[in-house]
Amino acid sequence: MDFTAFSQSRKSVRGFQQKPIPKDVVDDIISTAKWAPTSYNTQTWHIHAVAGDVLNKIREGNTQDTLAGKPNVRDFPYKEKYEGQHRQNQVDVAVQLFEAMGIARDDKEKRMDWMLRGFRQFDAPVSLVLTYDKYLEPAAITQFGLGSLAYGIVLAAWERGIGCVINGQGIMQSDVVHKHANIPDDQAIMICIAMGYPDDSFAANDVRSTRADNSTFVTYSGF
Repeated sequence: MDFTAFSQSRKSVRGFQQKPIPKDVVDDIISTAKWAPTSYNTQTWHIHAVAGDVLNKIREGNTQDTLAGKPNVRDFPYKEKYEGQHRQNQVDVAVQLFEAMGIARDDKEKRMDWMLRGFRQFDAPVSLVLTYDKYLEPAAITQFGLGSLAYGIVLAAWERGIGCVINGQGIMQSDVVHKHANIPDDQAIMICIAMGYPDDSFAANDVRSTRADNSTFVTYSGF
């Protein structure tokens, strides 16, 4: 197994075939991913796998609330107004995506459509909603564990020819997701992962983000 080559081959997929993923395949992906690191073996995570009519109701609710101007509400405090190099990294991949999709800077209609695709979880056939128990707040260590689990999921899916994109927009109307996915009120939604077989004709799927040189973010001491 060449993990380096495999991990570098993975990319975010934002265009999917409308081909269902069997439940046993989703379960197999989760069975692989659940070996992700977890603090003190606490395994403080829940996964709500949604598809079909349930996922369509979430898409519809997200879209309606967003177009109606309802403020985005997540289940935990967050700040996503990035600055400096973090903001530049975000802009760089957006430029790549818009160029691939032929979306001009002043094309408000296409830009709105692209944003709504995120709220629709990119029309993927499956979404995995990752949650944790609210009693753990403030839940930084637990959220770290869910991040490990999310990476395990996207790698396990990629190994099986299934693409993913970790999607924050899909859970920004958290009450919609709670309602239709039957997520208990005592669980906080962390993130969702849109999942499906890649559509090779979707231009944005050819986009591959870059990573900074190690020298820009790694400090070595004692070597």
